[in-house]
Amino acid sequence: MSFVASPSVRSYAGKHGVDLDQLARQTGRELIGREDVDNYLRGSGGTPAAAAANASHAQYWDVDHSEYGEVTAETMSRFAQVSAQNLAAANAMIPQVTHHEEADIGEIEAFRADLKSELVAKGVKLTTLAFHLKALAQSLKAFPRFNASLSSDGKTLYLKQYVHIGVAVDTPHGLMVPVIRDVDKKGLLQVGAEINDVAKRAQQRKVRLEEMGGASITISNLGGIGGVGFTPIVNPPQVAILGISRTTTKPKWDGKNWQPSQMVPLDLSYDHRVINGADAARFMVHFGALLETPKKLI
Repeated sequence: MSFVASPSVRSYAGKHGVDLDQLARQTGRELIGREDVDNYLRGSGGTPAAAAANASHAQYWDVDHSEYGEVTAETMSRFAQVSAQNLAAANAMIPQVTHHEEADIGEIEAFRADLKSELVAKGVKLTTLAFHLKALAQSLKAFPRFNASLSSDGKTLYLKQYVHIGVAVDTPHGLMVPVIRDVDKKGLLQVGAEINDVAKRAQQRKVRLEEMGGASITISNLGGIGGVGFTPIVNPPQVAILGISRTTTKPKWDGKNWQPSQMVPLDLSYDHRVINGADAARFMVHFGALLETPKKLI
């Protein structure tokens, strides 16, 4: 059933674990307001728990910090407030596990170097992130449970036949996650061009709302900043998110000698209700093998 709900209502519902699709079906309402969410919580016994949680939060966070020294108060932007609520809800509701892996991207870097003059002449910028998206698209095809969403009651798994990948972009006004559609159907250069386009427009706050929903999975890339690994938080209703950290040169045994290799750290967080540890390990081995043989991504 189609319905309308404001961003603040959607955020409020997400914070309290309310599925608005289910709520709309149950109530038959086409316009969902905050009072509908509250009524649903009262009917399901959610209000007492929410009240207890809020009281617990107040105990720790509502502190007069100026008693201990000088402070400066800075109002969180509306964008940051909504993001914080969604992250807190996701972390509280999803049993998340992170699998840590690394892959040799030396062949990717060599391939990019071979194409550099040609790409410069065409005015095309091809980053390693485009290869990650293409490898991820192929991996989602090979492991369909990673391209899925779990219903709010945990009884139905929706397996998606499309491959849309969200790309987290760090901007001055907060984290934005525009989505590259149909990555499996597009060429490497087109994917690279679209990544550059949405990243630029995200910095300018020109990404449209319809460009930020419906992702199969999300990539959070910190490689340009640093780090040897981290634990990204799953972005519901997705069941997995891939983190990428800075590539470093490490010795790698080739069977006879140690060779300098460009290794990229990879961190896959996943919803353990849908994906088990063995599945995650197989997925990452498959993904890493694709990165190490980039010709398969063309």
